[in-house]
Amino acid sequence: MTEHRLGIIMNGVTGRMGTNQHLIRSILAIMKEGGVKLDNGDTVMPDPILVGRNTGKVETLAKKHDVVRWTTDLDGAIANPDDTLFFDSASTNLRAELLRKAIDAGKDIYCEKPSAGTLEDAIDVYQRAEQAGIRHGVVQDKIFLPGLQKMKQLMEDGFFGRLLSVKIDFGYWVFEGDWKEAQRPSWNYRKEDGGGIILDMMPHWRYVLDNTFGSVKSVSCLGRVNIDKRWDENNEPYDADADDASYALVELEGGAVAQIFASWCTRVRKDDLVTFHADGTHGAAIAGLTKCYTQDRPATPSPVWNPDEPQTIPFFDTWEEYGADMTFDNGFKSEWEMFMRSLYTDEPFHWSLREGAKGVQLAEAAMQSWHERRWIDIDEVPT
Repeated sequence: MTEHRLGIIMNGVTGRMGTNQHLIRSILAIMKEGGVKLDNGDTVMPDPILVGRNTGKVETLAKKHDVVRWTTDLDGAIANPDDTLFFDSASTNLRAELLRKAIDAGKDIYCEKPSAGTLEDAIDVYQRAEQAGIRHGVVQDKIFLPGLQKMKQLMEDGFFGRLLSVKIDFGYWVFEGDWKEAQRPSWNYRKEDGGGIILDMMPHWRYVLDNTFGSVKSVSCLGRVNIDKRWDENNEPYDADADDASYALVELEGGAVAQIFASWCTRVRKDDLVTFHADGTHGAAIAGLTKCYTQDRPATPSPVWNPDEPQTIPFFDTWEEYGADMTFDNGFKSEWEMFMRSLYTDEPFHWSLREGAKGVQLAEAAMQSWHERRWIDIDEVPT
């Protein structure tokens, strides 16, 4: 049995998601568990080098978590032949350029979504990776949520009968940053920095729909800039010109329609920050991040519209929790482990840079629909 050292260049891990989900809850957790076990008995042990532009931030992060290697020299890190995997979770606008540089250096690629700021760049990066013969993958974390994994199981079991509709309701109030600190970075609200909820979230909805409910056929979308002035991390005002809310309809293969509400300007009065509600001829289910509830045909209530009397049916009580005894590991960590295994075996990794390009494709189509005020058909992404 052999322990394979996997040198990973981790770029952009000083950000919230990079630190919490990718470094702490994925890579460091895998290291503490003794690495990723392969079917032949071998082990893959990650050996990360943390890369960031701010010396103080990246050094502090490395020391806090006992990571020996860190640097601000990204080019030098990419040039090191001992580190064979390049991971990026930094700025969307810079991603395609950095991925090209890493591909040219012969690195395998794993990155956050979106895989590029434009579909043209996303396809180019995918095709370059294929031509270079490297392994590549894109983070598709939502399909590994416990709630959605339970929903996927219901789909595979035929629980819904014929699927009719899907409703995705996502969002919460992100403070403007003047009187209370904003929960999201300021670049999210600037077009020039790759901001906007459509580019940020549509790639998520694409892989959720494709992998759980049905392939995407077409989209109609409206975007909005609801709050056009915000305050940045230094408490300086700036013009927020990127969309902070989107309202979309998506047609799926098989005839079902998905309704997607996504907003950073909404208050929460539901079970979770995101809910996925699927209705079929035989039943319905609604999932959040962790839990999933079902309502089959016999349990479906028979309400009668009566605006003159208070509602007497306790609708929430007519749903039953599904899969309460099902357990799942952290979704980011699970996908990291799957990708690492694919690097040392013939095991395919489905969520490639081509899948990443599909996410960018839906985002671009949604923005085109918004600006042209029409439905946009979704074509096959080139291979």
